[in-house]
Amino acid sequence: MPMQKTAKIWFNGTFVNWDDAKIHVLSHALHYGTSFFEGARCYNTSGGPACFRLRDHINRLNTSMKIYRTVPPYTAEEMIDAVLETIRVNNMKECYIRPIVFRGYGELGVNPVHCPLDTVIAVWGWGAYLGADGLEKGVNVCVSSWFRLAPNTLPNIAKVGANYMNSQLIKMDALANGFDEGIGLDTNGMVSEASGENIFLVRKGIVYTAPIGASILDGITRNSVISLARDMGIEVIEQMIPREMLYIADEVFFTGTAAEVTPVVSVDRVKVGNGTRGPVTERLQKAFFDIVSGRTEDRYGWLLFV
Repeated sequence: MPMQKTAKIWFNGTFVNWDDAKIHVLSHALHYGTSFFEGARCYNTSGGPACFRLRDHINRLNTSMKIYRTVPPYTAEEMIDAVLETIRVNNMKECYIRPIVFRGYGELGVNPVHCPLDTVIAVWGWGAYLGADGLEKGVNVCVSSWFRLAPNTLPNIAKVGANYMNSQLIKMDALANGFDEGIGLDTNGMVSEASGENIFLVRKGIVYTAPIGASILDGITRNSVISLARDMGIEVIEQMIPREMLYIADEVFFTGTAAEVTPVVSVDRVKVGNGTRGPVTERLQKAFFDIVSGRTEDRYGWLLFV
C-alpha cells in the first residue's frame, strides 16, 4: 500500500516538511539496524480523535532502548506530547503513528555508542493491514519455513529494526506461495508469532496464546485482547502451542496494532473451523472496536484524546 503523505514530520523536536525529513546515507541505523520504533493508532472516536494505549507504546519504546544500553533522548511525557502535537499539526482525525529513535550519522563500525540518536514521529492514514475484507472474512496463512529468532541471539522483547529482517523473510515466503501472512515457529518448533502479529487460537471455548518465552513481541493489542477475554468470562491460557493445534483449532486470529483483531480462516490450506470468522473472535473483535470507536465506555483508560 503506497504511503499517504501528510504535511509535517516531527524530527528531533522540530516540524519539517514530509519530503524534507532526510538522513545521511552513512547513518548507523541504515547499515546495522540500530533503530527502535513503535506502531500505534489514533482512532476517530465518537468523542474525537484518541490514541490507543499511547503511553504503553512509548514505555515499550524506552524498554527496547534499555535492552540495547541506550538512554532515551526524550522523556516519555515529551514523546507523548510530541505525538499528540504531530497529529494536531497534520489535522488528522485517525492515523497510524510511527515514533522511531535511531542511531544517526557519526561513525561506522559495530559499536553504536558514538553515533547520535535521532528521533522522528510520523503519522499517516493506514487502513486494515491485512486488507479491509480480512477483518470480516479472515485471511489465509501458512506456517513459514523460517523460524523466529532464537533465545539469546536477538532479544524478541525489543521492537527494533534488525528483528524485522526475520519478519520480512516470513512475509515474503508467505506471499510468494499465495498466502496473506506467515506464521513463524520458535527454535523448538512451537508456535511463536506471525511476521507482524501475535497469534491466538480457540479450542473448546478456551483461548490459547503463546507466552513471552516463545520468541514473541509482548504485543499491546495482545495484552488488550487477553484483558477483554478474561473480563468477558472467557478462559485464556498462555502456553507453548504445538504446530498441529493450529489445524484442529475451532478458531484462530491475529492481533496487532496494524492488524487489530483479524480472523484466520485457513492454515497451510487446512480450513480453520468452518472456514469463517468464529464466534469468540467476533465477540472479542466487537469488544475491541467498541472501545476504540468510543461506542462503549473506556473502562481500562486506554484512550488518550488528542
